[in-house]
Amino acid sequence: MTTFKMQNKWSIKLGVAITFWLFSLHLISAHNVKSPTALSVKEGSGDHSKGEVKQLENEDPEDLEVFTPTDKWQTLKPGHAVPAGSHVRLNLQTGHREVKMGEEAGLKYGSDGNGYSNRGKKYSTINTVSYSYVFFFPLWCRQGMMNMHGPSYTAEELKEALKKIKEGMNDPVDTKQEEDAVKAQFRPIEELKKDMEALDMLVETDVQVMRKLLNQFNNTNSTTDEKVTALLDLEYLVHQVDNARNLVSMGGMQLVINALNGTDIRLQESAAFVLGSAVSSNPSVQVEAVEGGALQKLLTLLATQRPIAVKKKVLFAVASLLRHFPFAQSHFLKLGGVQMLSELFQTPGAEALRVRIITVLYDMIIEKELISQVGMDLIPDSSHQERLRQYGEVSLLPVLAEQGWCRLVPELLASPEHDWREKALRTLLAMMAQCHTQYKQNPSLTASLSELQKQYQELVLTEQDLGEQDGYFGEILALVDSMVVKMQQV
Repeated sequence: MTTFKMQNKWSIKLGVAITFWLFSLHLISAHNVKSPTALSVKEGSGDHSKGEVKQLENEDPEDLEVFTPTDKWQTLKPGHAVPAGSHVRLNLQTGHREVKMGEEAGLKYGSDGNGYSNRGKKYSTINTVSYSYVFFFPLWCRQGMMNMHGPSYTAEELKEALKKIKEGMNDPVDTKQEEDAVKAQFRPIEELKKDMEALDMLVETDVQVMRKLLNQFNNTNSTTDEKVTALLDLEYLVHQVDNARNLVSMGGMQLVINALNGTDIRLQESAAFVLGSAVSSNPSVQVEAVEGGALQKLLTLLATQRPIAVKKKVLFAVASLLRHFPFAQSHFLKLGGVQMLSELFQTPGAEALRVRIITVLYDMIIEKELISQVGMDLIPDSSHQERLRQYGEVSLLPVLAEQGWCRLVPELLASPEHDWREKALRTLLAMMAQCHTQYKQNPSLTASLSELQKQYQELVLTEQDLGEQDGYFGEILALVDSMVVKMQQV
């Protein structure tokens, strides 16, 4: 802000200096060049004893035509005289001189109603006429110049004023005061450096924070609440891929896996939460978790009596561990994971977990289909061939059909939740190749699909009335229609 004021100050001074300079040039020109008008220049520095007016040669002011000014600017033609006290300016845009009535003239002559006589009167000299110039200056400068209708000055007076302005522009005192004012608003650089050094001492990296949290969790003197707090803080940090890898390198992953075997259900829930966040979309950490025995411990928690809140976090960890990791999926099948999920699906009171369970199964089915379809469009390389081989070892659909999932999944269609119905329909379509016969032999499934078809046809019409052509209910109706068509196929 101070810098802006300084710049504005010098801009104002410069604009005024240019104005006076041009003003003086015109006055000098008026003194040396004969003009067709009755204007003349008074010599000297304001000595009224030498105030005799020089008339232009060969012209008698008594014979000049008098121009009657008004309160608005008018063009002054050659050979016209103006009354004393009038304002005259040279418009550099048009090259013409312009005149208007001065304030004093208006008061003196404006009320007589007879105009001005051209006999017996002395007409204006440069001492009684003020000029205004119109330039393409900034608005603030141009307005200032256009309103300069104060007292008249001689050429020598203007030169002296211009000299003083130039001297004032280089005044070192004002500059130093401005600089001191700016410096007073800021702190010395050395002081800032000291503050930054002190601040750096207080900043901890994520690794340092994680190490402190692990020490707090592993400390035998820490209370259960303190350990739970440490795990929740860790869960926030391990969402970042690098932090999850650092957790492994610091030995924290094994501490978290071991906590799944603890007796306190809050620690089990928090440990499963940390594990699921750490392995999510992080292949290297997924490998470490499987090799550390995490999958076995998670399935054990699902198979034993635990609160629903704990099993929700355990399902989250299982889903994160299996996603895009065919080795873990194969290991999951060998450990009887599908059977454990089947039992949990049918457990009374665990209805809230059903949609989570079929989501895990659906993701595993779709992953294998997608990797096979992509393999048909790409030039196979060694890594892709290895992934195809690993997914080839995951035979999930036959296990699902064998363990009754062709019958279990349709039960979700009875739910009033649209989201549950959508996920059930997608899973049913994903299992169609393996469960087609069982679907056709299930009368309750046929009835449910017929009822859903009618219901969503009405909901789609409602969506269309509201201007939604491709709404959510339309997607579900398309799934229902697809199921009906595929079931009718031989």
